[in-house]
Amino acid sequence: MYRIIAGKWKAKKIAAPKNFDVRPTTDFAKEALFSILENTYDMQSISVLDLFAGIGSITFEFASRGCKDLTSVEMNPKHTSFLNSTASELGFSLNVSVQRGDVFDWLKKFRNKKSYEIVFSDAPFEMEEKKYYELISLVLNNKYLKPNGILVIEHQSRLKFDHPNFVDTRRYGNVSFSFFKPNQEDITDLEETDNQEEI
Repeated sequence: MYRIIAGKWKAKKIAAPKNFDVRPTTDFAKEALFSILENTYDMQSISVLDLFAGIGSITFEFASRGCKDLTSVEMNPKHTSFLNSTASELGFSLNVSVQRGDVFDWLKKFRNKKSYEIVFSDAPFEMEEKKYYELISLVLNNKYLKPNGILVIEHQSRLKFDHPNFVDTRRYGNVSFSFFKPNQEDITDLEETDNQEEI
């Protein structure tokens, strides 16, 4: 079970079937994360990609806060069914696109198709460190981030990242969020386009 913290469905409790193997982000960590994100982004005008979406703790927090363009990728068919039914129940079916598939395969298949202001990943805590770096590369090198975008990875606090795009880590007990900026050339490309338009 988890609780939506703010927005249209503030305090709404979402209960998944007992046989679901999920680890929703804690209220404390989620509240801190969204405080950071809402200082930078207008929730009603951004696109969000939620990787390893589970049963929607992060997806529906964004939706409740007014985000109208959410893509949630999850491999477990029971979880994707729950995501779809919950989106329908809460009135978010038009805002949330649930994609069933392995996150790594999905990122390879849809590369360069769409960019997002926020890409969030809550991979299983037991995932190997090298897979985290593969995930970061797939997101950053395939332009999933807009030039003003951010990749947020939720992970065990003992894991430390050494990556040129790394920006910051915020720790909340055993859970940490690490933030990564887009590749520099993506930002430069946008600036050059803007300059040409001004001329």
